[in-house]
Amino acid sequence: MPEPFEPRTDPDVDLHVPTERGELIARPATILATIAAGGVLGALARAGLQHAFPHPPTGFGWATFSINTSGCLLIGALMAVLGHLDGGHRLARPFLGVGVLGGFTTFSAYAVDVQQALVAGAPGTALAYLAATVLGALVAVGLGDAVTAAALRRRVTR
Repeated sequence: MPEPFEPRTDPDVDLHVPTERGELIARPATILATIAAGGVLGALARAGLQHAFPHPPTGFGWATFSINTSGCLLIGALMAVLGHLDGGHRLARPFLGVGVLGGFTTFSAYAVDVQQALVAGAPGTALAYLAATVLGALVAVGLGDAVTAAALRRRVTR
């Protein structure tokens, strides 16, 4: 029988999670600096990819779509790894999850791409991009988590 689904909370921002609350309150500058450092790296990577692969306002935003779906795949894999390691290093999730991958993925560029496609007279492209990104992101995070968790379980049983 499958285990019941338990939604994961984000202890980096949820002060109701007791194990993380003390860290955030005791050393807020450390957590915030860690997130900021990761965010800079993620945002620079995203900006570089978007600059390298531009698209016209009426075109599908392949760079942003790829960034968002690959970022979701990586966050799913990261959560599986951190779960396997009982959370890992206390700064791993703030740096990699919230910082690097949070800075790498982008809802704002996605929203602007959709708006620009609508204004440019390409509602079909806007709708396809809107739906594909949401579905792709959901599938990617689930796939990243499931495949990584399965690989980690298989590795442990050897």
